[in-house]
Amino acid sequence: MPTLYLIPTPLGAPDTPCLLPHEQSQIAHITDFVVEAEKTARAHLRHLVNTPVRELSLHTLNEHTPESEVAALLQPLKDGRDVGLISEAGCPAIADPGANLVALVHAHGFEVKPLIGASSIVLALMASGANGQCFAFKGYIPADKDGRSGSLKALETRSRQANETQVFIETPYRNDALLADAIATLHPETRLCVACDLTLPTQLIVSKTVSEWRKLAELPALKKRPAIFVLHAA
Repeated sequence: MPTLYLIPTPLGAPDTPCLLPHEQSQIAHITDFVVEAEKTARAHLRHLVNTPVRELSLHTLNEHTPESEVAALLQPLKDGRDVGLISEAGCPAIADPGANLVALVHAHGFEVKPLIGASSIVLALMASGANGQCFAFKGYIPADKDGRSGSLKALETRSRQANETQVFIETPYRNDALLADAIATLHPETRLCVACDLTLPTQLIVSKTVSEWRKLAELPALKKRPAIFVLHAA
């Protein structure tokens, strides 16, 4: 049965080991890939497959891909060849446009095989001390100050009412503004965790109540660093 392999990629440098040896051996033969961005995909694939990168067939699937074009990505599977799906970093189909392709592969009766790898969302939740039994990933919250503050209050209310941890992200250059607004907006007893540069030598994980955050002499510098924010108010 032709199979779609969901292939995790490193959260940091392309040559960072990210797959178990027996899993890497399962995908070494693949020559057809669906990728979020070709340049970074080629850098990752150079360390994952046996075929020279220049001979691989790469097709792009990102947030700009029209839904009408996703079906064409199934053609290698229909021709009897395995396909690999990789995102920019972490696990494909989680906070990633690849989920649409996975659903379509299931609908056509092909096999889907997820491989083990790092997910920044899961790693941040693991390290936060927040409720890992009930949680939700919210993606990006509004970029403008008023919208951001309103969204933070809504997430806090949801967390308090349902005992549900809220996980969200921001464009890296706005991380500092988001952290400042969260500290100013949220209830003093709400737990707020920031996890950035996960798995890298510069990794930073800080998890405190908002009142503890307010007592810090200096906030960590998050600008341009990939970060996950975790909120728990229950």
